[in-house]
Amino acid sequence: MNIPDNLKYTIDHEWVKIEDDIATIGITEFAQGELGDVIFVELPEVDDEFESQETFGTVEAVKTVADLLLPISGKIIKINESLEDSPDNVNTDCYGEGWIIKIEISDASELDNLLTSDQYKEHI
Repeated sequence: MNIPDNLKYTIDHEWVKIEDDIATIGITEFAQGELGDVIFVELPEVDDEFESQETFGTVEAVKTVADLLLPISGKIIKINESLEDSPDNVNTDCYGEGWIIKIEISDASELDNLLTSDQYKEHI
């Protein structure tokens, strides 16, 4: 299973890539495998603001619908609009073309609550 070392993770199976004060967020390979074929991704609006652990969208798969929880507080600055036409990118390239949102981080101290790749491997 692919669990890149350069990302942070949550116990709810989201991944976070940090670049300065911007975080790119998606779901992990483990999560997409558990969900099965993704058929729809509900995305928030740009400029929406969320607190850590708030639901910012959903992933609908053949098997189930799963809430997406924001791992850190912030403002949505970009959504992956390609998921509207190709939600299966979450299955085929979850760490690349399947990213979901980018946020401007509002509380960098919350990054300390995220898991390293080794901690995430132990979790799953």
